[in-house]
Amino acid sequence: MKIVMVASEANPLAKTGGLADVVYALSKELAKKHDISIFMPFYKISEHKAKEAKLLKNLTIFMSWRCINTKLYFLEIDGIKYYLIKCDQYFNRDALYGYEDDIERFAYFTIAVKQIMTDLNMLPDIIHLHDWQPGMLPVLIRDDKNNQLNHAKFVLTIHNPAFKGYFNPYFLGDLYGMDDRHYIDGSIRFKDSVSTLKSAIMYVNKVTTVSPSHRSELLYQDISDGLNEVLKFRQDDFIGILNGIDDHEFNPRTDDKIYANFDLRNFKSKKAYNKKCLEEELHLKVDDAPLYGMVSRLTWQKGIDILLPTIHGLLAKGRKVVILGSGERKYEQALENLRREFPDCLAIYLGYNDVLAHNIYAASDFFLMPSLFEPCGLSQMIAHRYGTLPIIRRVGGLQDSVISYDGHNIEVADGFGFDEYSESGLWWTFDWCEKNYYQSAVMHQLRKNAMHVNHDWKVAAQKYLNIYREII
Repeated sequence: MKIVMVASEANPLAKTGGLADVVYALSKELAKKHDISIFMPFYKISEHKAKEAKLLKNLTIFMSWRCINTKLYFLEIDGIKYYLIKCDQYFNRDALYGYEDDIERFAYFTIAVKQIMTDLNMLPDIIHLHDWQPGMLPVLIRDDKNNQLNHAKFVLTIHNPAFKGYFNPYFLGDLYGMDDRHYIDGSIRFKDSVSTLKSAIMYVNKVTTVSPSHRSELLYQDISDGLNEVLKFRQDDFIGILNGIDDHEFNPRTDDKIYANFDLRNFKSKKAYNKKCLEEELHLKVDDAPLYGMVSRLTWQKGIDILLPTIHGLLAKGRKVVILGSGERKYEQALENLRREFPDCLAIYLGYNDVLAHNIYAASDFFLMPSLFEPCGLSQMIAHRYGTLPIIRRVGGLQDSVISYDGHNIEVADGFGFDEYSESGLWWTFDWCEKNYYQSAVMHQLRKNAMHVNHDWKVAAQKYLNIYREII
């Protein structure tokens, strides 16, 4: 089967979050038996990671009245063919997103993907889109009745429904060279604008999201500003598939980034050693108190509003917390203030550090994920691999991937959870965790359960293949 992924980011070349992990890991698993390509922009930040990329061709992309000089590069990694679209005026920037012209940038990217696949005479069986950025691609291809790509079937995966790709219908003509008939008939109209995400939902053959519970939330709760009504129209073609993780990268037995490797035979002593080493490196006190870890974007979605006051209580009790991430300035400043107040109990790293992330997973006793909403989440799965027990709010993919300990399900539980999004709900969970932390037999069994959980991509990849085969 010939499958083309179209995404705004993918490991190992460009990443801001879980989208890049999923596109790469799913493609890597599928590439074992199928022809897999990824189309993505060639960002400034990707250049040092793609030194081996070869210039495939120079070309001109026509975006309505614009003629844009473009370079197409090619690189193969882990059996995946990467087609990198280089245009300095749009992608030679310090960040991937967050610019006033993002709609124009990804309109160009979408149009370029269509033109390049046509020029290269590519005949994919499946074109798999990810999030809003390439959302107009199936509209453009379906409108071009004579295009060879018309035989392809489309799948859309919604990773983050909060971003819908809104733009004024004027830009249908100015960017895409389209008239407004699809806007008038409502197929791409959403809240008096064009939405590239809605456009994709309406024009693809199948829609997926990244966990079964998040599918239900999107259909039956208005958590995405009205998108539930659009998805209900396609609910028979809407499937929730829980993501996996790269079990080769996140393997405590072979991970060369952590202080000491371990497995099910020796995790008790080796986790303790990893914890001691991390606390010493970060200048935290070294004692028997639990260590809480977090690797996350610092945004409202991740539950930082209820986390900040509750970790203040933990720190005041002498508990230790280490947080790696970046995001909204108000949260970064609040954490800096907490660190000044509790310098030997709180360590923070504002930004991203891959080695530190691995060591947080390996060394922590508990992993913090009190999200307001979480379509899937990967960190709780990674924490499991290292015998670190997730503390989750039971939403989306978190409740699909973590079994909360209730005092009776010791044989299967692998974390702790709560339902109500409140400080009291999180504080109660901290209290329950700590009661069990000092029960060594309970902690040993829960950690053992966590390390036994299989979160690799084989199961999820097979579910995607089943969808592909159903529609071609």
